[in-house]
Amino acid sequence: MSASTGTGWAQLRQQARSFENQTDLLFHTYSQFSSTSNISPTPAEDERKAEAQIQEILEKRENLISQLSRLLDSESTLTSSALKQNNLSRHREILVEHRRELSRLQSTIRSARDRANLLSNIRSDIDTYRSSNPADAEADYMLEERERVDRSHSVVDGVLSQAYAINEQFGVQRETMANVNRRIVGAASQIPGVNSLIGKIGAKKRRDGIILGSFIAFCFLILLYFM
Repeated sequence: MSASTGTGWAQLRQQARSFENQTDLLFHTYSQFSSTSNISPTPAEDERKAEAQIQEILEKRENLISQLSRLLDSESTLTSSALKQNNLSRHREILVEHRRELSRLQSTIRSARDRANLLSNIRSDIDTYRSSNPADAEADYMLEERERVDRSHSVVDGVLSQAYAINEQFGVQRETMANVNRRIVGAASQIPGVNSLIGKIGAKKRRDGIILGSFIAFCFLILLYFM
């Protein structure tokens, strides 16, 4: 009797854990109906099906917990019963949490649908009002166009302000570089021998250029002679 009871307990617990995992998957599917951007005015077939599947699996888990409780009551081993009692309590806690999660999701979906329906009704009322009052509708249209133009002007003004600020920064940087260059030239002119050294370097470059040009001309003349 004890062995058969243990086997029945293990099988029921395995089913309970499997149903708990299935419930999590169904919650993931069902929660997506609350986040969709174009929620339907009434529950769609997929939404009703997902909700019905969750309700059904919760009822199955309730029945499994009842069976586990009856098996636990029929046992006499205190140590085994204490461990199984903890397992049974945990299954009950998860079931309560999942029932609470289902209620939360149902409320979230209802709120999202109510908001969508309210916005749809408001748009419908506005369209009806405009169709029955064409003059007011045209005035509203002109005001909306004016607002869009004003927003465009604000964007353009912002871009121009940034461009002017960048141009001003470039001007400051150019002035800074010019000041640095003047300071370097001024400092170099105050150091004895720097100007003469710079002059010698320039003269050497010119002399090297003349020598190189003469050599190239000489080679060109030789080439013409042998041609």
